[in-house]
Amino acid sequence: MKSFRAAIGFLTILPVAPRDGDGLAHARAWFPLVGLGLGALLAGLDLLLNGWLFLPQGAFVGLTPNYLLESALLVGLLAALTRGLHLDGFMDSCDALFGGHTQARRLEIMRDPHVGAFAVIGVVCLLLIKCVAVASLVQTLRLPVLLLFPCLSRWAMLLVMELYPYARRAGLGTALLRSGGRHQLLFGFICALSASLLIAGVMGLLLLLAASLVAWLSGAWAARQLGGLTGDVYGAVNEIVETAVLTLACFLSVGFLSMPQFFLVP
Repeated sequence: MKSFRAAIGFLTILPVAPRDGDGLAHARAWFPLVGLGLGALLAGLDLLLNGWLFLPQGAFVGLTPNYLLESALLVGLLAALTRGLHLDGFMDSCDALFGGHTQARRLEIMRDPHVGAFAVIGVVCLLLIKCVAVASLVQTLRLPVLLLFPCLSRWAMLLVMELYPYARRAGLGTALLRSGGRHQLLFGFICALSASLLIAGVMGLLLLLAASLVAWLSGAWAARQLGGLTGDVYGAVNEIVETAVLTLACFLSVGFLSMPQFFLVP
């Protein structure tokens, strides 16, 4: 369980293990389960806020002020629970990938602690889309999607760690890659697949497929620009997949009431 505690300590604000401990070499297998725990906290807060704010219980949530406020609180809670780690990686990746013209320059920009225009524009757009997507979820799908999307985004990080080489000789991500990853990839996939099926049925499988596809494509593009991936890109992949899964869930929600029964949440 040392590796499990290391995964929690690395991905969340909970002080259960040092972020650079020995357990990190086997920690990435647990990423989807840690994401599922984060989703459970979001779903729990959502239930509390639904009662506190006296929100309507119709089929569709709708973009009412209360729901927008609640969604912003949920997105803010997720950022706080993860110390903004993935958002920081997303911002650094935006500056590097859009602001540099060579691999060396992009990697140099990624190390720069200053925040550029691309980072600000990117993170504002990302957070706006997340908040509106959460507010737009069909009521019947709201809790399943809140439970599942952090799990799928952390599966996406596990996937790109296996698919693409690391771009630096040293960095935060190297601690996660010290041990062979095929068995960790398989374990993480089983966790993500089981959660998808149990929580959201066939729709969960569609979201898992979408998360994997978005991770593969975004990882491939970043690897071409950088000669591999970095810890910042892992965080960026997490944020991109979270946003993609929430957005896709909203599109699926449009035809929710007319979907065949096997598409519905079990």
